[in-house]
Amino acid sequence: MQTMSVESTLRAVTTLRLTEMKQRGEKIAMLTSYDYSMAKIVDQAGIDVILVGDSAANVMAGFETTLPITLDMMIYHAKSVVRAVERALVVVDLPFGTYQGNSKLALDSAVRIMKETEADAVKLEGGEEVIESVQRILSAGIPVMGHLGLMPQSIHKFGTYNVRAKSEAEADKLIRDAHLLEDAGCFALVLEKIPAQLGQRVSEELHIPTIGIGAGGATDGQVLVAHDMLGITQAFSPRFLRRYADLGTVISEAVGHYVDDVKSRDFPNEKEQY
Repeated sequence: MQTMSVESTLRAVTTLRLTEMKQRGEKIAMLTSYDYSMAKIVDQAGIDVILVGDSAANVMAGFETTLPITLDMMIYHAKSVVRAVERALVVVDLPFGTYQGNSKLALDSAVRIMKETEADAVKLEGGEEVIESVQRILSAGIPVMGHLGLMPQSIHKFGTYNVRAKSEAEADKLIRDAHLLEDAGCFALVLEKIPAQLGQRVSEELHIPTIGIGAGGATDGQVLVAHDMLGITQAFSPRFLRRYADLGTVISEAVGHYVDDVKSRDFPNEKEQY
């Protein structure tokens, strides 16, 4: 019977490898994906971490905030992504309402994600307020990625998407929460839309990797929403976003060309028929 090598049966990127990357100063590249086709492209391009983000609520479902997306919807997207991925670490967001204020519900939600999607880890937003949920999920052996700074699931609490932790008091709390999450056992931490100097301080103080989005260049890695950096969504243009392509225009022109060819009877031609 033919046997597979250990290397071929294990994904190349693990939570341990992310820590090793931080220790040797190698930056971590992370992007979102929500479907099989995009995840396959992103994985094969060499991304280290794929986040099945609750941003699917915005870019896939058209909601104004991330709050409406459900656990079932997240599981659907995550299952599609995991089927495509061979190398990257796949992290799935716990959506709003599946972990806040109820650690048993948090564990149940995380277990469902891990069992039904076969992803590698979950991510949730918050520090001290959700530490009981973090600890309970970790007690089941499920890797947890934290998320501090701007927390989109708390948009109605703060009322704005502006930069967070600009005040000394909020910055101090973020630092305390970061250490709390690390001490609890989180393997990595996303820092969103905070001053670059604070992002650097947190990254230097923690032993676990930090992944920044609008948190400066000193974090251990960077994450963007794929639809934003590829120019598929174009209305969203924060300072931290760099567009690496203009696929929105490319797709629009291609569809327009297809419509013209169909209307003019140019498509299909004789070679495109049976």
